[in-house]
Amino acid sequence: PGSLEAALRAAGAVCAAVDAVLRDETARAFCAVRPPGHHATRTAAMGFCLFNGVAAGAAHALAAHGLERVAVVDFDVHHGNGTQDIFWDDPRVLYASSHQMPLYPGTGAADERGAGNIANAPLPPGAGSLEFRAAWDETLLPAIDAFRPQLLLVSAGFDAHRRDPLAQLQLETQDYAWITQRLCGLAGRHARGRVVSALEGG
Repeated sequence: PGSLEAALRAAGAVCAAVDAVLRDETARAFCAVRPPGHHATRTAAMGFCLFNGVAAGAAHALAAHGLERVAVVDFDVHHGNGTQDIFWDDPRVLYASSHQMPLYPGTGAADERGAGNIANAPLPPGAGSLEFRAAWDETLLPAIDAFRPQLLLVSAGFDAHRRDPLAQLQLETQDYAWITQRLCGLAGRHARGRVVSALEGG
């Protein structure tokens, strides 16, 4: 019975965090929210996601704050099909994702490019730190760097960790520290350090 209010507050938390970083009240924010959001499309809830909070935050940054380039970064073990769908033909938003494939929801192939603003790095079951870091170093981080985002939004799912039972990627805790440091470095170069993360799976 409380799911609707919780989902609205989760999406609202991301928008409030976007306001806070763009008003220079803080450089970074983490939204520890439930339910997650990155599977929700414009018209449908799916994969335990009712509203796509990160997509709402990106749209809010564009509409309310006048940004021209927002990057959404997703390291959840599942592909954020909803986020990709919402921004498929919007070159103002770059969507960059690493995820296990094959796995639910079945999207996120490397050749899914949108308007040139989609970068997917699918990883096979059993992949671990080396494959994850190579995907980011060789494909995703260069794409984000070239895009020069004014704000970085992170769909921060932790279910690619080796101890999560729902999938087969083998990330270690330090891999999340590594990617966070790299993303904060990119944000420092292009976005005045502004990063908003929202909890997804895991």
